[in-house]
Amino acid sequence: MRRHGKWLLNKRTLANLFVVVVGILVYLALSNFGEVSARVATFVNIINPFIIGFAIAYLLNRPVNFFERKLFSKCRMKRGLSIFVVYMLAFLLLCALLGLVLPQVGQSLVALANNISIYLENFTGYIHALAEKLHLSPETTKPFLISYTDLVNRLTELVTQGLPQLLNMSVRIGSGVVNALTALISSIYMLTSKDTLVRQFRKLVYAFSPRPKATRFLSICAHANEVFSGFIVGKILDSAIIGVICFVGMNLLRLPYAMLISVIIGVTNIIPFFGPFIGAIPSIMILMIVDPWGAVWFGIFVLLLQQFDGNILGPKILGDSTGLSAIWVLVAIIVGGGLFGFPGMVLGVPSFAVLYALGSEFVAARLREKGIDPEGNPVPPVPVVEEPPQKMDP
Repeated sequence: MRRHGKWLLNKRTLANLFVVVVGILVYLALSNFGEVSARVATFVNIINPFIIGFAIAYLLNRPVNFFERKLFSKCRMKRGLSIFVVYMLAFLLLCALLGLVLPQVGQSLVALANNISIYLENFTGYIHALAEKLHLSPETTKPFLISYTDLVNRLTELVTQGLPQLLNMSVRIGSGVVNALTALISSIYMLTSKDTLVRQFRKLVYAFSPRPKATRFLSICAHANEVFSGFIVGKILDSAIIGVICFVGMNLLRLPYAMLISVIIGVTNIIPFFGPFIGAIPSIMILMIVDPWGAVWFGIFVLLLQQFDGNILGPKILGDSTGLSAIWVLVAIIVGGGLFGFPGMVLGVPSFAVLYALGSEFVAARLREKGIDPEGNPVPPVPVVEEPPQKMDP
């Protein structure tokens, strides 16, 4: 549209131009995908300490809020005192866990490495005895047998392949320490000035978006924050309890390497649905070499533990924080893990929960417009009641 020989830039024209520019940028990015991905990876490595700092601040935000409201509500420096107490408690808890867990895990690894040849010989003898009882051919049992020499050769190959990375370990340790300190300091700053950061974010959203859309976007962010914080904190607590129960149960069953296997079970339990099974596979393989019957008892114990976690403990801690059925949880884990690996398997469920809630609201709104209830049935029209004519006073 022209006016006095000039183009008139209205909202529709600007929207069309925006779509064209975005399309050109997407085409250029796909045409140079390798270079773009390399630049993105470099940028992510640069800001990685701040990403870790945000994750730390996000995890500790709830404890800080608790101390700020309950313990230091009448103090003038309640925010600073709350942050100091939470970080000190987190540091002491980390030191206690490392002091209790790491030595036992290290001892288990050293004992496993020293006795691996004996375990393999016993395992081989057990397989041969079982094959004789069941009258199995040697070709049938061969895939289950592994010698100490084969194991050493495979470990040697792994060490040889990873040797160039080990040579740069000192540089990585130094940069890791710097990144850890940067992440810690940035997390403290984020918690200290979180009100200012949230207020600045709101101002930016309202400045560059229409008010109804900005309000809607902020409500979506609030809902996402509620889902993510409830799910992540609850899942960490649930996994810690499962790890402790696994340690106690393995000691009652007198199974070896209880601490090492309990750490594996507890860490992998953070992954929803598949976590206990992912942790059980390497644990059963370790126990199969050391004590085959112990591996059988451990498999039964892990199955019962998974049922307890999925039906009693998990719902009690997490509640209905995601609002997803089992099939959608499965889809979220598979898609998230396929795209982003372990972080995708953990964060895929709350991310999909937010998208599912938005999709449900959109579908419900469209159904209301068409006179359909949430169950998919037409809503009968409301009958119009006509009022009787009023008598006129003479």
